Amino acid sequence: MIFSKFDEASINNSKKLIRRVLSATIENPDNPESLNFFQSDTYRFYFLMSFMKEALDGNEISQEYAISLVPKKFASRIKRLQVLKQAVQLGYIIEKSSEVDRRRRIYFPSELLLNDFVKYANDSDKQVKLDKSA
Repeated sequence: MIFSKFDEASINNSKKLIRRVLSATIENPDNPESLNFFQSDTYRFYFLMSFMKEALDGNEISQEYAISLVPKKFASRIKRLQVLKQAVQLGYIIEKSSEVDRRRRIYFPSELLLNDFVKYANDSDKQVKLDKSA
C-alpha cells in the first residue's frame, strides 16, 4: 500500500487535519450564514482567509487589492468582482469611499462577519487543542 512509506504519527496527523477542516466547514451544522457563503467554493474560502488576514493586520483593502488576494487560477476577474459585490450586498463586507480619493472603494469586514469569523477561529483552535490531547 502506498501509505506504508509514512509512519503512523504522520497518518494520524493527516487524519486529524482532515477531521478539523471538515468539522469546521461543510460538516458543521452550526456555521453561520456568513461563513457558509464563503465556504461554498474554493475561491470564496481562500478569499475569506486572505481578506480576514489583511483586515486583521490592519491593512487598507481597496477593490483591486481585494480581488488580487487570491491567485487568478481560482477565479476569473468577473467572478472575483461578483463575489466581492455579493458579500457587500449580503452585509458581510462593508464598502466605503476613500477619504483621500472619493472614487476609490475601501473594504473591511462587517461586525457580523468579524464576530462570526473570530468565533469560528476560536472554535477551531479549541478543536486543535482537543486533537493534540487525544
